[in-house]
Amino acid sequence: MTTPEPRPSAIVVGAGIVGIACAHYLKQAGLRVTVIDKGTVAGACSHANCGYICPSHVPPLTEPGAIRDALKSLFNPRSPFRVKPSLNPALLSWMWQFARRCNHGQMLAAGEHLQSILDASMAEYRRLIAQESLTCEWREDGLLYVFRSPAAMDAFADLDRLLTEHFGVSARRIAGQALHDFDAGLKQGLAGAFHYPGDTSVRPDLLNRAWADRLRAGGVRFIEQTELHDVARLDGRIDRLETSQGPLLADTYVFAMGAWSGHWSKRLDCRIPVQPGKGYSVTVARPADGPRFPMLFPEHKVGISPFEHGLRLGSMMEFAGYDATIPPRRIQQLRDSARPYLVAAVDGPPLETWYGWRPMTWDSLPIIGRTPRLKNAYLATGHNMLGLSLAPATGRLVAELVTGSPPHIPSEPFSPTRFVR
Repeated sequence: MTTPEPRPSAIVVGAGIVGIACAHYLKQAGLRVTVIDKGTVAGACSHANCGYICPSHVPPLTEPGAIRDALKSLFNPRSPFRVKPSLNPALLSWMWQFARRCNHGQMLAAGEHLQSILDASMAEYRRLIAQESLTCEWREDGLLYVFRSPAAMDAFADLDRLLTEHFGVSARRIAGQALHDFDAGLKQGLAGAFHYPGDTSVRPDLLNRAWADRLRAGGVRFIEQTELHDVARLDGRIDRLETSQGPLLADTYVFAMGAWSGHWSKRLDCRIPVQPGKGYSVTVARPADGPRFPMLFPEHKVGISPFEHGLRLGSMMEFAGYDATIPPRRIQQLRDSARPYLVAAVDGPPLETWYGWRPMTWDSLPIIGRTPRLKNAYLATGHNMLGLSLAPATGRLVAELVTGSPPHIPSEPFSPTRFVR
């Protein structure tokens, strides 16, 4: 009797939402999957973000004017988009490359690639939520962009027009008193809002937990509190991983390490230009007069997520290295930024305060694909502020590339080879 050959195996390094998604689709493709993380499953940047899954976020961060805001922030520690003065060569190089791409043409080109993966992810999410019965407060209420001043609302109308004309993403414009009627949790006297009905939202910690539990039940192995120490290479391949739990071997290795990815450029023999972009959130008890819709306040750069048992305020983009503190002034800034818009008080005791390092790339596109010089190493990182939105399409694309299946979206725009000098 012939002994059947063992199924090919994969190790995913990183158990955030992107690592979980990679594990899902690799398992679905027939691989034996192990996921390792130096912390806990989805305990870092994937844990307490605002939970938006947003096809409306087509425009990349590399938009005209972004570098001007970054330079101004050098002298304003309270700026919601903050670049801390630094002589770090990696950050300076990143900022130079970022600045080169802050123009209209680059914005549209990057936006087209982002739209392909955003739309693919939304389609995957709808299948996943239904097929896997993931309990995660999935809501299809859209996303509301709210404005205090008519001038800010008129300025955003130009971006809304660009979204409609170039990307086919349309919003409903809600002006004046109609906004309070639309969501009574918003104060009267605001200028208005744009409602993007195609956006959805979840409570991210519930999604992470439900998805990981489903994968465990299906045979995926999660090993927490396991530090990656080294990547042992042999003949153009990864031979094994050296970890705090000893050596780990597989046929394929997927690195979904988020903001830490750049630290492994040398060992993976691949340029990985990722910088940590720090964000914060505070979650309070949900007030009876709180808002009904997930929403953004672009003038103050803060987002609001109403959950069944909480109200989350989240925002900020700090390029300050791997700073692990949560300054009280930043949490207070979130509250102060939301107060002019909401009927409800936002000064209650926090249920949770949080920070996370977003993995930022200089061209606003994720890095997905095989590394240029190691045949069995793949990257799934650099998702900027869209990790939750892009996770399913990323996981599916990784599995397609690993197995040699036709990719469901063009893979070239996201390939690590774009950084080869």
